[in-house]
Amino acid sequence: MKKTAVVNVVGLTPEILNRSTFLKTWAGKKNVATIKPQIPAVTCTMQACYLTGTLPAQHGIVGNGWYFKTEHEIKFWRQSNDLVQGKKIWHVLKEINPAFTCAYLFWWYNMYADVDFAITPRPQYHADGLKLPDIYTKPDTLRNDLQKQLGTFPLFDFWGPRTTIKSTQWIAQAAIEIFKQHSPTLNMVYLPHLDYNFQRHGNVAQNDTDIIEVDNVCRELITFYESQQVEVIVLSEYGITDVNETIHLNRLFRKNNWLAIRNESGHELLDAGASKVFAVADHQVAHIYLNDKSIFNEVLALLKSNQAIEHVWHGNELLQQGLQHKRCGDMVCVAKPHAWFTYYYWHNDNLAPDFAPTVDIHRKPGYDPAELFINPKIKLPILKAGYTLLKKKLGFRYLMDVIPMHAEMVKGSHGAVPQSKTQWPIVISNTQKKEVLATDVFDIIKQTITG
Repeated sequence: MKKTAVVNVVGLTPEILNRSTFLKTWAGKKNVATIKPQIPAVTCTMQACYLTGTLPAQHGIVGNGWYFKTEHEIKFWRQSNDLVQGKKIWHVLKEINPAFTCAYLFWWYNMYADVDFAITPRPQYHADGLKLPDIYTKPDTLRNDLQKQLGTFPLFDFWGPRTTIKSTQWIAQAAIEIFKQHSPTLNMVYLPHLDYNFQRHGNVAQNDTDIIEVDNVCRELITFYESQQVEVIVLSEYGITDVNETIHLNRLFRKNNWLAIRNESGHELLDAGASKVFAVADHQVAHIYLNDKSIFNEVLALLKSNQAIEHVWHGNELLQQGLQHKRCGDMVCVAKPHAWFTYYYWHNDNLAPDFAPTVDIHRKPGYDPAELFINPKIKLPILKAGYTLLKKKLGFRYLMDVIPMHAEMVKGSHGAVPQSKTQWPIVISNTQKKEVLATDVFDIIKQTITG
């Protein structure tokens, strides 16, 4: 078996590749194929397609989150690998050669994956509300060994308003150390940095600094792997497109008295289980779940009348799109290229849930890219954050409420299929194809390793 590294450079497209230096030159020695995105073109779904060679209808990852019907709760960014149904690439390769080993580094659904080496962000959540950076690893000894050598994983540079290249650099260094120590057959590495400013600002020239930073990390990582005779595949999950319109589906449903809201200590909470219908917003895609099937036609008409929605799929259309799974919504909406869906359901910001102005990816019933911003209404954000951290260090309860509730600040999104193929994800490998499906990536990896 040929030792192989699959480097996932999030957000890399033909357009961005042409704005890079090292990656553009390196790709000239390989073949660059565009990947037709599988809807929803979001992290968890696309990765599951790559790892299983199947569609969401089979592997069950219908988005970054969905409605867990038996619990009546919306959950995002779960971590158990058992949620991905079916055989993964490492199962197939292990059957071919029992000596095969795999390092699964920061790809999602990481925990309890039956691989040899794994790392994923796993903060410590203390009873007093304290949140500390940390990682979960397999084997457990990697956790202390890597953080002793590389420093504590920079969690707050990985997601939130202060994201920097530091988290991507840390991941790349960890990948190098794991290969030096264990030399896995398959090395899967996730580099997230391009995701941030392209969502903040869209595809603008000021993001060239981010491209240079990621390009430098890729130079070091790929040069290292190739010095060890490791075949390198570079790929991405999606391309980010410019957006200028938000769609607040849950607010529309609330106006029709279809949404159930609980008031707790002056804050409004969405009660999905008691609602007639609600939306699970995930970038440019939204799953619509109906607890009351009698209003199906009314909901469908409302959605189809919205000028910012490109598609409203249901029934056989979900089957045709490879989405018909028990986790899928009764309908799936896809926004037009310039628009995206928010999870917002309140009409008055003073009644918003207390987690709304914080970075809280697990409690929010939908994806919230506003977590990449500091609220512009805060006059001295550094002073406010410093004061909050002081309360944290002194052991007092605190709320890091610095995130805006202004979705219009977001200028880039993904999830739909971009109109221009220059904004599609890519795979740089030895395949001779110019365009592949997301499910084809499985075979590209397998053939690279097995020859």
